[in-house]
Amino acid sequence: MSATTPDPGPTVVTVVHAEACHFCDDAQHALAELAVQFGFNVELVAADDPAGVALMATHRAPMYPLILINGEFFSFGRLPRKKLRKRLEDRAALVA
Repeated sequence: MSATTPDPGPTVVTVVHAEACHFCDDAQHALAELAVQFGFNVELVAADDPAGVALMATHRAPMYPLILINGEFFSFGRLPRKKLRKRLEDRAALVA
């Protein structure tokens, strides 16, 4: 990293999830595996938690899970694994 490039810090992937949501379960499993490879933190927020309600409203997500990367909208519903892997690889290249 050069002296002029700010350190982006650790990546945080936020998952707003609902009970009995198979897309949510699938996303959590996939993120756990990818976190080992890419070294990011996963933050789980329950859909009925006030923070979860606020995030769903802010990002106007029509279904669960809502996925944010460092607070920015990434996806909702079924996790797009290839798109996520590409985003994480791009971020890793910036840090290297």
